[in-house]
Amino acid sequence: MRYLGLDLGSRTLGIAVSDKTGLIATSYKTIRHNEEYDKLVNIVNDLVDELEIDTIVLGFPKNMNNTIGFKGELSLSFKKMLENKIKIPIYLEDERLTTVTANNVLISGNVSRKKRKKVVDSLAATIILQSYLDRRDK
Repeated sequence: MRYLGLDLGSRTLGIAVSDKTGLIATSYKTIRHNEEYDKLVNIVNDLVDELEIDTIVLGFPKNMNNTIGFKGELSLSFKKMLENKIKIPIYLEDERLTTVTANNVLISGNVSRKKRKKVVDSLAATIILQSYLDRRDK
C-alpha cells in the first residue's frame, strides 16, 4: 500500500510519499501554485497514477483550540475537489505545528534560510504522512 501526503499552503503544496510497504514517509517535492486549485488537483491526480498511490493523506490545519479556521475550510474544500477527481480514499490528518516542527528540524541541521524555504513544505508533508502511518499501525 502506497500513500501520498499533502501539505496545502497558501502558495505551495508540499508532497511526501510512503514506501511501498506504507511504513516510511519521505519528502517528494514542493509545488508552487497561485491558488489554481483545479490545476493542483490535476497534478495530484497525475502523481497518484505515476506513483501508484492507494491512499491520500491531506494535512488538516485546525486552530490550537480545535476550531476550524479559514485554512481548515480551504483544506476541506480541496479534499472535496480531490474526491471528485480521484477515486481513492482521502483522509485528513491534524497538522497543527507540523511546519514549526519542520522548520525546527531544518534549523537544527544548520540548513540556510534560503534552502529551508524550498523544502519546509515537503518536510511538513512528510511529518503529516508519517504521523498518519504511525497512528494507523497501532
